[in-house]
Amino acid sequence: MTDARPVDSAGARGIMGGDGRCAYDCIVTDLMLPGLSGERLVAELRERGAGVPIIVISARDTVADRVALLKLGADDYLVKPFDLDELVVRVQAQLRGRGYGHGHAGVGMAQSGAGIPRPPLTRGLSAQPTGGETTPATAVNNQPSLLTAGRWTLDPAAHVFAIDGEPIPLTNTEFSIIELLMDHPNTVFTKQQVYELCWNEPYMVDDNTVTAHVSKIRAKLKPSGTETYIKTVWGLGFKLDV
Repeated sequence: MTDARPVDSAGARGIMGGDGRCAYDCIVTDLMLPGLSGERLVAELRERGAGVPIIVISARDTVADRVALLKLGADDYLVKPFDLDELVVRVQAQLRGRGYGHGHAGVGMAQSGAGIPRPPLTRGLSAQPTGGETTPATAVNNQPSLLTAGRWTLDPAAHVFAIDGEPIPLTNTEFSIIELLMDHPNTVFTKQQVYELCWNEPYMVDDNTVTAHVSKIRAKLKPSGTETYIKTVWGLGFKLDV
């Protein structure tokens, strides 16, 4: 669905449908909006469980500004002034990462994050082993797509991540990062590998993009005490170590 409209003080309520689903394939928002700030809009959408990709455009160009918006739930950040062709490519990259094929992106595919068709993550990367024996995440009930690691369970088909059976709301990018780590436990992935596998595009960003998303994931895991499952391997990247 392709649409453009101003956002008033209704905020996320004006974007989310009555069934709690977002009726848009991608949202591009400025930070200066009538009725509310772009920061508040992003936060409200994520609080309501919207997994739709969000691209923020702004004249604010500091690293702190970019990291703050990524922590709130934005998927990308584009600094003004920018070329419209670059914006189009970034939108296409977000849609491609959700499994929307070329020529089909944004055509009648209103999604909220659950059930979005996604391409399988690339297997067999030459990631750097950390030493010791690696045990794959366990398949449950003979369903190889269902992954478990410690108290975590992830169902890629249903797009559900749970801790002790309790679903945890994640953005699509956060879900992809956890899926990658659970599918390759005890394997160190560099930030470049994480980005290229979970964003499905070449790595042409600074390290803060991946780090900020991992920080957001850990914040959501902290109430359960399982944020320590994701280990930082200094100078290399991240790994799942339960």
